[in-house]
Amino acid sequence: MKKVVVGLSGGVDSSVSAYLLKEQGYEVIGLFMKNWHDDSVTISDECPWLEDSNDALIVAEKLGIPFQTVDLSAVYKKRIVDYMFNEYEKGRTPNPDVLCNREIKFDVFMKIALQLGADYVATGHYCRKGTILDKDGNETHQLLAGVDKNKDQSYFLCQLSQEQLSKTLFPIGELTKTEVREIAAGNGLITADKKDSQGLCFIGKVRLPEFLQQKLQPKKGVIVEVPSTAHHFEDSAPTFDSKRDELAFLSEKKVYAESDGKVVGEHQGAHYFTIGQRKGLDVGGTKEPLFVIETDVEKNIIYTGQGKMHPGLYRQTLFVKEEELHWVRPDLSLQPDETMKVMARIRYRQPLQKATLYKIESGLYVDFEEKQSAITEGQFVAWYLKDELIGSGVIS
Repeated sequence: MKKVVVGLSGGVDSSVSAYLLKEQGYEVIGLFMKNWHDDSVTISDECPWLEDSNDALIVAEKLGIPFQTVDLSAVYKKRIVDYMFNEYEKGRTPNPDVLCNREIKFDVFMKIALQLGADYVATGHYCRKGTILDKDGNETHQLLAGVDKNKDQSYFLCQLSQEQLSKTLFPIGELTKTEVREIAAGNGLITADKKDSQGLCFIGKVRLPEFLQQKLQPKKGVIVEVPSTAHHFEDSAPTFDSKRDELAFLSEKKVYAESDGKVVGEHQGAHYFTIGQRKGLDVGGTKEPLFVIETDVEKNIIYTGQGKMHPGLYRQTLFVKEEELHWVRPDLSLQPDETMKVMARIRYRQPLQKATLYKIESGLYVDFEEKQSAITEGQFVAWYLKDELIGSGVIS
């Protein structure tokens, strides 16, 4: 009998995953990850992990499976939280959920599971795994979108490797959220009607500015409004000698100066803000709401523009450095000067967009057919062929 360790989070998705695996005849062990108890950086007044671990324990007892808690808070702080602070300090916006899957769930947690003698680790993600066999019987694993397009979580797993996928099961990938809740209710699982967790992976709701202020000191700076008629947004692009030169030009971030607009307010630190952000600016009196179009953490200036159609929010091309490039399917990876037509997204839940990948020695350009709003440094871009996620990278 194959042994599976399920990451029981205290939510309905992992509860039903454990139930389904038991029904399929696996020997199932429930493991709850405790990732946070650092009182020097409080998250919120609530203590979600206590309630979650209790729910996970009740589910395990109901299913008649062994249950234990593992404390990963030290490694979580080092690999996720410290990384987040460092990235924000540099003016980049990290994605903790993608990192948490790569660094914690499918690395540290998986190693613990394998030490317990598990053949597989299972999670409650809405995605599927496919396996292709070549003529010699060698396996290549595919990361496929979940059947429930509304809940598809393949994006969060965009950094997984072939080795990690080989030892992973996604029991609810073929189901919709409604079906998952029905299975939980039909089997008397306490988590059947529990709300989906929000906020930081395994920590719960986070009020980000307050969270960041505990480590990144507030410092007063100005908010500059850049008009949509500024010279930066003229359509007359120069002529280029090569496609590579054109892509380099299109992927460049616009650089603003205070003289490009007018000062309309003050902020407490440019490193608390991210491109596309609207809340927290506290500037009134504009015809349309202001959105952050760029931050300058060196000079501590936030540049904003009116309305979500402001040209400063849009870019057609982004770049991923070679060292931040990851292929879930290494057999499909591009060599310099090769291209590939794909569907891509730059954030979770964004509908897939048509794009072309252009590989060069130092990395990869992702050139979208249509301009994209709020391409943000530090976030992940993921690309797909049909419903298979084949690669990803950190946006430079």
